[in-house]
Amino acid sequence: MPIHRWIVPKGLYTPADKEALANAISDIYEKHIGLPRFYVVVFFIEQEAHDFYYGGKPVGGAGKTQFVRVDIEHIARNFATDAPVAEKHGFLDMYESVVAPWTKDRGVNWEVQIKDVCDRDLWHEDGRPPPAIGSVEEQIWKKENRPVPDEELAAIKAAM
Repeated sequence: MPIHRWIVPKGLYTPADKEALANAISDIYEKHIGLPRFYVVVFFIEQEAHDFYYGGKPVGGAGKTQFVRVDIEHIARNFATDAPVAEKHGFLDMYESVVAPWTKDRGVNWEVQIKDVCDRDLWHEDGRPPPAIGSVEEQIWKKENRPVPDEELAAIKAAM
């Protein structure tokens, strides 16, 4: 599960902006990483100007600097500890281009950090561990776009 926390000035994004951005982020993981869309969680954490500072100055509001902090946690897939820097930067470059309509193209300053050290064995969906990476079970979860209970999973596999 990738978790994305977008810490933003209050009112920077409309509900439609948030939905479009969450869908664009979900597309990255579905189309390029192969994850089920429901693994992708995006939070928008709105902050008042008096609660959010960038370089010691309040963020947001009329005539003020607009700044967005994006914290990403990778759980379902991690970069290998020995992954080449180019691979990591390639992902960041793709992410930056996908979110540009809500950051760069609007003149918003932003910062993205991926926290990529998470123990997959300490993750559950609906009380169960996720299927093994690349398994038939994971493909079923992806097709169904939800955690599939074991009994139903067995029935789907039997019908294949």
